[in-house]
Amino acid sequence: MREMKDSGIEWVGQIPVTWDIHPVYSYFGERKNKNSFGNENNLLSLSYGRVIRKDINANGGLLPESFNTYNIVEADDIIIRPTDLQNDKRSLRTGLVKEHGIITSAYIDLCPIKHVDSRYFHYLLHAYDVTKVFYNMGNGVRQGLNYSEFSKLMVFEPSYAEQVSIADFIDAKCSEIDALSADIQTQIDTLEQYKRSVITEAVTKGLNPDAEMKDSGVFYMAPMNAQWRLTKIGYICTKLSRLFTPEDTALICSNSGKVLVRPDDVTGKMVSDDNAMQGIHAGDIAIHGMDTWHGAIALSDSDGKITRVVHVCDSTEDKRFIVYYLQHLAFQGVYKLISNGVRGNTSDFRSWDKVSDIWIAIPKTKEEQKNICDYLDRQCKSIEKVIAEKKEQLEVLDEYKKSLIYEYVTGKKEVPAI
Repeated sequence: MREMKDSGIEWVGQIPVTWDIHPVYSYFGERKNKNSFGNENNLLSLSYGRVIRKDINANGGLLPESFNTYNIVEADDIIIRPTDLQNDKRSLRTGLVKEHGIITSAYIDLCPIKHVDSRYFHYLLHAYDVTKVFYNMGNGVRQGLNYSEFSKLMVFEPSYAEQVSIADFIDAKCSEIDALSADIQTQIDTLEQYKRSVITEAVTKGLNPDAEMKDSGVFYMAPMNAQWRLTKIGYICTKLSRLFTPEDTALICSNSGKVLVRPDDVTGKMVSDDNAMQGIHAGDIAIHGMDTWHGAIALSDSDGKITRVVHVCDSTEDKRFIVYYLQHLAFQGVYKLISNGVRGNTSDFRSWDKVSDIWIAIPKTKEEQKNICDYLDRQCKSIEKVIAEKKEQLEVLDEYKKSLIYEYVTGKKEVPAI
């Protein structure tokens, strides 16, 4: 058991007695090399704690000169995103640069000025980030933090050899964890696709695998059950205009195809002001006018209020079938095909006239509609349960990864001897 000492930092506690404690500026300066004349074109960005390459041609066709204000970064630099420091919903704010490139000057770019292993200090700052050390720095808004303030942060310095040993060990362990997480995420993606295929099969063919099919005559529709009727949403759905009170629960129509309670951190006029809201009751159909393409179509389980961008509807048909069918169209990319989005990756169905003009093939009897929906409810609930379990596994792995990094970069645990 090695000898320990008080670090002087409450959330850390003790560290090995041989480790030094100094401010960031003892080890890292701020790199501010501008991308003069746009000569550099390896565009980098921070994404979920990783510095990744971005397609420079995907930035609206901007000329290289447009990147003159970007900073040149080098391998072993550490990137810090200095904004939204008090928002614990944001992804990791630190990243280790592994190659020469350029990045927006909005980031703080730490470059080593001493013989250190940047990987160790990156992992240390990662531990600072996830334990909310950054939250009390800056003012938490767009210009939340600068190098001058950040560089005063106290950090630990093991010997160089120990920095390398810790970084190598964490690299290896994190690679194992990341591989497991990637495999689980692949399973989740496969289950999501399976759920979509189950919905599509049931709302186009029904429960009889040998059902006779026919061409609907609508260019964006798949072949339909020959016994079903072809109609439009406007013929079977009625748009509602419900009242609400300011005290009603604020809801959202999510991309997961659920009506959920609105998170506290959602901001913006269209979701915050009551003059932009409407009432919604349990059993109402919710069709998001902007996120339709993403499957933001749902049957509400709750009473509350919701943004007017969402169409709140009623129907004399089985409303579950309508929701499942409209979600199926989203899975097939129909809404992007038949709508001009206000942005490149959206569909604009804010007009009820456009929604009401959507074709739908629907069983003629309520009994068949109910049987199909009961089947889909059971199947989707079963699949979603497995997906939820997989997501819990991802959360456990993520917490384990955070704990592992913290324990070794603060010296609570010593890298095992090989």
